[in-house]
Amino acid sequence: MEKNLLHNKYFLYVTEFFSGMSVMAVELGASRLMAPYFSSSQIVWTVIIGVIMIAMALGNVWGGRLADKSPSPDRLYGRLMLASVWIALIPFAGRYLIGGISLLLAVFITKNFLVWAALFACLAVFAFPCVLLGTVTPSLVKYSVSSLDSNGKTVGELGALNTIGSIIGTFLPTFVTIPSVGTAVTFLIFSGVLALISIIYFLSMRKKMVKCVLTVLLILALGLTSSNYSFAFWEKGITLEDESIYNYLQVKESDSSVILSTNVLFGVQSILMKDERLTGMYYDYALAAPLLAGITADNPGNILILGLGTGTFAKYCSEYFPGCSIEGVEIDEKIARLAAEYFQLPDSVQVSVYDGRSYLAASHKTYDVIMVDAYQDITIPFQMSSVEFFTEVRSHLAPEGVMVVNMNMKSRLEHSINDYLCDTIGAVFDYVYTAPVSGGTNCEVFAFQSPTALEALEAGKASLKDPVLADMMETVSTQMELRESGNLILTDDKAPVELLGMQVLDEIIADELDYYREIYLGEIF
Repeated sequence: MEKNLLHNKYFLYVTEFFSGMSVMAVELGASRLMAPYFSSSQIVWTVIIGVIMIAMALGNVWGGRLADKSPSPDRLYGRLMLASVWIALIPFAGRYLIGGISLLLAVFITKNFLVWAALFACLAVFAFPCVLLGTVTPSLVKYSVSSLDSNGKTVGELGALNTIGSIIGTFLPTFVTIPSVGTAVTFLIFSGVLALISIIYFLSMRKKMVKCVLTVLLILALGLTSSNYSFAFWEKGITLEDESIYNYLQVKESDSSVILSTNVLFGVQSILMKDERLTGMYYDYALAAPLLAGITADNPGNILILGLGTGTFAKYCSEYFPGCSIEGVEIDEKIARLAAEYFQLPDSVQVSVYDGRSYLAASHKTYDVIMVDAYQDITIPFQMSSVEFFTEVRSHLAPEGVMVVNMNMKSRLEHSINDYLCDTIGAVFDYVYTAPVSGGTNCEVFAFQSPTALEALEAGKASLKDPVLADMMETVSTQMELRESGNLILTDDKAPVELLGMQVLDEIIADELDYYREIYLGEIF
């Protein structure tokens, strides 16, 4: 039976095809499992790709030696079964490993925390199954090559099937399984495929029946519990937890507010205050932009928001500046849908699901205010941080128009990401003012060409009838500082925003954890 099965090249080719597919599914799943904790920046992607490639290379070497030393296919399909079990456990045990490793490293590491935390987490969670999958190709070559006259043809066919499987394993999780059933079930699906292949082999050999049954029971049990799966496993009372093509999504509701976050640990992407008062966050500061552009309740204008989220700023603009035409651009369709469902976004706000820069490039309209709010923690789209992008923004502003940019990570460091962004903006606009947000890590940047914008702000403040908003605008105007332009310019060709953002993230983490680190180390020593 063994001879017949292994001489059926189709079974070996199926093994190669689905092992290649599973490797890429694990890689895509790894990015989604780690993104809520570490972001989805290029740095994290580099770590994931590097670790998996190293693991695959080690698996290739190890698999080749094992195939020469012990050519029995039992070992190969045993490794496949073990890989399937490990992959099935990844989303359920991996989140605890990621959280534990991150907390441990935060105590001892103050530089390049994101790199080290992502690296060790990736090694602990994803390296081992990829090593096992890396043993597949050299083992199958050993079993499928029966003649030196056709070995090139056979190896080429195996390589092609592995590549085709990898291609499908790249597209299928991204566009089908993760958006529709989530990351956890995606891991279970590909785990089940690997388990099925190994089980078919062992059933044909009438071997390892108990292990086959246990593997099936484990995957089924995990599948039954997946409906209660949560990335933020320590949180209680989460209103909604979901995933889209772009983001992890978490909606939390309290007596006073509804909050959208795309990170399990920190960050507020949008907020709805139930009592209608201001948030105390950067959205309030950004309301100075319409006043700088001469917009008042009696003089409405056109407002564009790139990075709408669920519409906190848009909602405030519609309330405090009635009659304005407000457009919001949000690349994540699921976030756009949450705006109406949970965050009371007015129907008058025109929402487009599109990339912000592409939307501008396709538009011929001009606006009085353009808000750029597309930066999430360290994930800063380089194409929306370059001098070419800000030039595009300026071309869509009216002569008295104002751009407001939400920079989400303040820094005391020289030549930080904030300095680069401000200098880049200053290379395009004549006037650049910064206003750091009190009690947070955000900083608002206002940029315009009009020399009378500050006078318009003062006149606008005098026209405000809401005392709470008037007080906030007074706070913003007193904190605004003129920014002198420098030569730290980001371009489409060169914009190392991930590395610059990581430096600020290290600074923020160090500041936050210094107190706890001293206590912890004091108890140890």
